[in-house]
Amino acid sequence: MNIEAENRARKWRLPAEWEPQWGVQLTWPHAHTDWAPILNDIIETYHQMAREIAKRERLIVVAPEGAAKDMLRFVCDTDDTWARDHGFITLTDDKGHHRLLDYRFNGWGEKFPADNDNAINRKMYEAGIVEGEYQDCLDFVLEGGSIESDGKGTIFTTTGCLMAPHRNQPLKKSEIEQRLMQDLGAQRVIWIDHGHLTGDDTDGHIDTLVRICPNDTLVYVGCDDPEDEQYTELQLMEEQLKTLRTLEGKPYRLLKLPMPHPIYEDGERLPATYANFLILNGAVLCPTYGQPELDAEALRIIGEAFPEREMVAIDSRVIIQQHGSIHCCTMQFPKE
Repeated sequence: MNIEAENRARKWRLPAEWEPQWGVQLTWPHAHTDWAPILNDIIETYHQMAREIAKRERLIVVAPEGAAKDMLRFVCDTDDTWARDHGFITLTDDKGHHRLLDYRFNGWGEKFPADNDNAINRKMYEAGIVEGEYQDCLDFVLEGGSIESDGKGTIFTTTGCLMAPHRNQPLKKSEIEQRLMQDLGAQRVIWIDHGHLTGDDTDGHIDTLVRICPNDTLVYVGCDDPEDEQYTELQLMEEQLKTLRTLEGKPYRLLKLPMPHPIYEDGERLPATYANFLILNGAVLCPTYGQPELDAEALRIIGEAFPEREMVAIDSRVIIQQHGSIHCCTMQFPKE
């Protein structure tokens, strides 16, 4: 039986991120990462995230020998900290079993070294840290931040990322789409063709732009300033979102997040976004950027999408210095 047929038979699917979880992975910063100049600051932020996660579910910390000594951790060599992109993508079936998909992570199109990060999943599986059916998908480059699932058959991604150089060439768009549906048990793939944040290393991960939420809601980054260099692309993205329909043929409920005021580091604009939030059991960890009015508005809007969850603000000004935010730093594991 091929993978696609088995997915149908077992009803394997990629669950939505708001479904119950048993744990979240953090890959810890250390002195041999790009965090070295601000290591104490980023570790403080990671401790804040870790405390909030551990209140609600199991916390898995991955760190090399000597790092995160004050944490219960799985000791493993790592290149960097972006668990969303090197972590397992986990399917569930109708009986609550897990299938652990281990895709190749190549530093967002060979921009950064990733050999150690690319070996984390197998080591965690062999050590019994995570359980399920291991599936070797290392012939295909796919980052967790590049896809979103509604849990009922639709996968969202961006053309800018999955069609970017040095990922899966010479595969055509139709071939990549077929691979996603085959592997993830999906009925369709929605490609977002516009939207990009200045300073983004990922070529437009969807988790920086558009997030699928309960009740067919799309929370997305907006830009209303014609003088902003991101304005045209984000306006085109918004227009495309208005045309999208659910599998039942209904329009999505759209909630537009504000655009943070530009944040610069050494003259370079950083890809600050309120869309990079982390959904937990009973809470949402929301990035903030020291901009009180915009931060409050973003938390209010995300709260509209998750009215039964607590909104927890996490100051992400340190994380954004390495061009990521909360969702990028974490990877969820669905509950059995």
